[in-house]
Amino acid sequence: MILLGAWVSKGHSSAGGRDASGRSRTFCVEDPHPAKDLRPAPDRTRFFAGLRFEVGWGVFGILKVAYKLLVNDKGKFVALLMGVTFAVFLMIQVTSMFAGMMMKASATVANTGARMWVMDRAVNNVASSIPMPDYVLDAVRSMPGVRYAVPFFSGGGLARLRNGSYQAVTVIGLDDTSLYGRPRLIQGHIEDIYAENGFIVVADEELPKLGNPTIGSEFEINDNRGVIVGVAKVAASGLFGIPTLYTTLSRAVQYIPSMRYTTSYVLVEPASAAAIPRIKEAVARLGYDALTEQEFIARITYFYKYRTGMGMNILIMTAISFIVGLSISGQTFYTFTLENLDRFGALKAIGAKRAELVAMILFQAGLTALAGYGLGVGLCAFLIALAKLRMPDYASVITFGNLGLAFGMVLVIAAISSYIAVRKVLKIEPFEIFRS
Repeated sequence: MILLGAWVSKGHSSAGGRDASGRSRTFCVEDPHPAKDLRPAPDRTRFFAGLRFEVGWGVFGILKVAYKLLVNDKGKFVALLMGVTFAVFLMIQVTSMFAGMMMKASATVANTGARMWVMDRAVNNVASSIPMPDYVLDAVRSMPGVRYAVPFFSGGGLARLRNGSYQAVTVIGLDDTSLYGRPRLIQGHIEDIYAENGFIVVADEELPKLGNPTIGSEFEINDNRGVIVGVAKVAASGLFGIPTLYTTLSRAVQYIPSMRYTTSYVLVEPASAAAIPRIKEAVARLGYDALTEQEFIARITYFYKYRTGMGMNILIMTAISFIVGLSISGQTFYTFTLENLDRFGALKAIGAKRAELVAMILFQAGLTALAGYGLGVGLCAFLIALAKLRMPDYASVITFGNLGLAFGMVLVIAAISSYIAVRKVLKIEPFEIFRS
């Protein structure tokens, strides 16, 4: 009777009567309107009950369920974001440093603005110029398709400042007639460069190394007096932290000890773009190279990337950043999938297709990757800007190439992480979930 009463209390009613022998009998009938169980359902039950309605919404419903699963465990979600963010930050930071150093290594080429450079074939960067004989300039000027050609000098000297200290400087010698390749002046007049002992100083991050000179400041280079007659601004400063001075070619040759030949490069302005191949062929017959501005920059980049340890170090650091991000994100995402296997099984039991489950995982991995990518880029940009406030000559710049490389690696991280999770989810069977 105790069991009967318990059964009746759960929504059933009892009825009684007597049998043919007169003994009383009791039986139960089911209540057509049983009382509702007012006890609260477990959280997992409530979640499963709502899945059928979400799945019925189509793709939007599936993605909504995927988003809820992703952000439900905030700790795991933050760990996923941190892994991707840290990987993106390291990759962009390392490649941005390399891009900044390459920009500084090609600063003389970019600041000059010449369309073509004629040089010795052994030259691999702008700082290691090999002087050419004077007949090369005359030969280039006489070539068909050449509008004009001027000599260009680049060398290094040691300047003695007014306080008695010494500072290495880069001296650029411009063609005396045209001053082709001259920088933009922010103080003084370009004609003053022809004055006795006249030099133009570049106002960049290295200017304080010369004692912040102004117009009229004096110094010495190889026991020759020099006077600042102008202050210029250029697009990029040099790589090795050396101040730059501009003067005329004749004065640069006089002040800077050099070999028998004094022409470092020949700057060429072609008559048209179609004339560039012909000029290259004619210069090659002389035994020299003629490169466009971008080709010269590419040669300089190739030298630092493959002929020095710089490129290999950047490659190793980028690979380490990728492996760290992949390991953190992959492990965290796999753990997240294992903890939600019962919910994926419930989705499969109520009719979710395999393609919908795959779409859910790809959505979760893609959303995490994009969010981490944005946070990593923002963090890197903020720290680079902060570093340049403290160190103006900090060589780091974010380029579209850096962003594209990091984005591609983030997609690879998301693809590998989601592939591991997809394999686990597609192998589950609903009856195993409900049996457990």
